[in-house]
Amino acid sequence: MEKLLEIMARLRDPETGCPWDKEQTFLTIAPHTIEEAYEVADAIERGDMDELKEELGDLLFQVVFYAQMASEQGSFDFLEVANAISEKMLRRHPHVFADDRVADVAEQSAAWERHKAAEREARVGEGPTSHLAGVARALPALVRAEKLQKRAAKVGFDWPAVDGVLAKVREEMKEIEEELASGAEPSRLQDEVGDLLFSCVNLARHLAVDAESSLRQANEKFEGRFREMEALAHRRGRSVQDLDTDALERLWEEVKQEGRDA
Repeated sequence: MEKLLEIMARLRDPETGCPWDKEQTFLTIAPHTIEEAYEVADAIERGDMDELKEELGDLLFQVVFYAQMASEQGSFDFLEVANAISEKMLRRHPHVFADDRVADVAEQSAAWERHKAAEREARVGEGPTSHLAGVARALPALVRAEKLQKRAAKVGFDWPAVDGVLAKVREEMKEIEEELASGAEPSRLQDEVGDLLFSCVNLARHLAVDAESSLRQANEKFEGRFREMEALAHRRGRSVQDLDTDALERLWEEVKQEGRDA
């Protein structure tokens, strides 16, 4: 860890450091952090432990980068980051590091949320704060939707059963159809499509399915099938761009059937 911190300091040295590293700011590094986090998730999903080790290193380097920039401006350093998360873990796990007891995972999750709520209250000082406070706006939209819904559900603002969520999804679909029939402006359609997506995230949550992972899986499935469709057309001396809609649909169904039979 000391070696990595020393490398980062050298990279940011005003006189002898790397030109690219010296020019970076918190804002310019943030997109790289998001990308690295997704690459960690990708390595986990593929079960590639060697790549996971490398990607975790890349993600750790992001933390070191932020800490170095913060240290340069006198805000905090890496040791303070490590101490802060250590104190938070100790504080949020009194059943492990103190005398509290929890019966099961559900009770621990409830206690965790109580600790987080108390910390949010302490940060804003006197007066109540929103139960939705602290859900970062920069999160991927599907992830943020699920987090907002879970926060609201903690205070009872939730569908009691999945049937209500399914009805809401159908309702949002109907509203889109009505907007299309009335020749709605693009802004209205965007609003309605957003409502539909939000309801779909709610449905996934009630089914105990991770919406973000589900969409990534659907993306991979679509890409794989489309590439197979391109290859099949090529073997037959054709290009997908030269096929009409009906021919493309037949080719797509053929690829899907081959996948089921495999």
